[in-house]
Amino acid sequence: MELDLERDAQVGYETVAEVTLCQEETLESIVPDACPDIARIVDVCGQATLSGKQAREGTAQVTGMVRAVLLYQPEGAGGLRRMEVGLPFTCQAQAPGLTEAGTVLASPRLRQAEARALNPRKVLLRVDLAVDITACQPVEQTLVKGVTNPEEGSVCQRQYQGEDYQLCSVQEKPFTFSDQIRLQNGAGDPPQLLAIRVQPVCGESKLIGGKLIFKGAVETDLLLQEPEGGLSASHESLPFSQVMEVTEAEEDADCQVGVEVAAFQWEPDGDGRQADLTLELLAQAQVRRARPVTLLRDLYSTAFQMEADSQPHPLCRLVERSVRPQTVRELVETGEMVRAVADSRLALGQVLQSREGNELVLTVQAELTVLYLDENGAVQCVRRSLPVSCRLDCPEGGRCRCRCACPGEVFAAPAAGGVEARFTVDFHCLITQCQAVPMVTAAKLSSPRCAGEGERPSVVLRLASPGESLWDIAKAYGTTTDQILQANELEEDTPPLGRMLLIPSVR
Repeated sequence: MELDLERDAQVGYETVAEVTLCQEETLESIVPDACPDIARIVDVCGQATLSGKQAREGTAQVTGMVRAVLLYQPEGAGGLRRMEVGLPFTCQAQAPGLTEAGTVLASPRLRQAEARALNPRKVLLRVDLAVDITACQPVEQTLVKGVTNPEEGSVCQRQYQGEDYQLCSVQEKPFTFSDQIRLQNGAGDPPQLLAIRVQPVCGESKLIGGKLIFKGAVETDLLLQEPEGGLSASHESLPFSQVMEVTEAEEDADCQVGVEVAAFQWEPDGDGRQADLTLELLAQAQVRRARPVTLLRDLYSTAFQMEADSQPHPLCRLVERSVRPQTVRELVETGEMVRAVADSRLALGQVLQSREGNELVLTVQAELTVLYLDENGAVQCVRRSLPVSCRLDCPEGGRCRCRCACPGEVFAAPAAGGVEARFTVDFHCLITQCQAVPMVTAAKLSSPRCAGEGERPSVVLRLASPGESLWDIAKAYGTTTDQILQANELEEDTPPLGRMLLIPSVR
């Protein structure tokens, strides 16, 4: 007789791919007719934007655009000139188990960019990209909780009560952000905006009902050239607030929201003293929560022989969710005297993980770029690649998801021998650990237990083996744990070592 089992369906997401792809793109470009000839390229900065992403069978595809700005010294003229180049990119990540019903989350960033002049009217641009890709596939799991009517077959069942920390919702929302940036406060001729970099940062998120409220700021860095030729940098923090519809989430869930730039444009106003900034942004949210879980771990019948099928069911628990800031102070040698620092910026690469005993070492490569004036007043550029590490305790078998961000400005100042740079890198860490719990998937009763067994004694006297539980003993002799406890006047389920136990039979 097939037993009727109580089942429960849980809907969530499985992360089938979580990788960082690093790739180079190159492009030859002609200097526009409106721009003077190139004498010397000083710096290349830019912005990586997310154009699209697509979930395919076993593959996650991401497309985007790098808007690179070349700053160069023109032939026979003072000051810097700018030249903007667009470079499209496409990357693919293998994602076994992903289908078109899945969701791809992506975060592209420009790690490095450089250019060399092939001639005064032609340049070769090279960019180094890092693209974080997470592919999530919706799944429905069937959990067996117990036997519907255990008393009909004299069934004893053992259940597991616990929690499963799951990715329960993946949502995204495109939105438009616009604001005005003041370029000059005083009188006189306005400066020229040479380059602009934007970084949306989500600082707060909260679930209320079925809505996710998230707030943050668009961190905006400007490089300006004054009418007399001097350079200056400016930083603006432009706040935003949005609401996103979220399904399958409770208010106690953990939310991770990232905001990416899909497109942006800026236009100076009539007198050039301020600029209108318009961004097309995409918010991508992952919502996790600990769901209570009941699993049918084992069962037997005191009256019938039983055949049961079981399989391991993975359960995940949250070990740690934290932000670990790491402050870096570094002397960047230039080999010459630095009169003043004009601009400084930081780009972060792939996060690498290594284990040292019970500790996990997270390392990210920070690409630092500093524009400065040398002792002759000429604009120079220096770049350094600096490893930044963070240590944290992580149990064996634990999994750490980590993303890094530079939450504030990069401070740089002239120092003996070069430039002293100071910045902070935040390591956003999520550590989980999975365990496999046996779960009964099917069971059926057959012949009575006493059939073919001959005359069964009413009481058995025996010692418990090391590691053996009362459940194991009761199952072996076709009795119940309650009867063993009562017969031996015990209060705990752990059998006492070295003591003979009375095992009564069920009649």
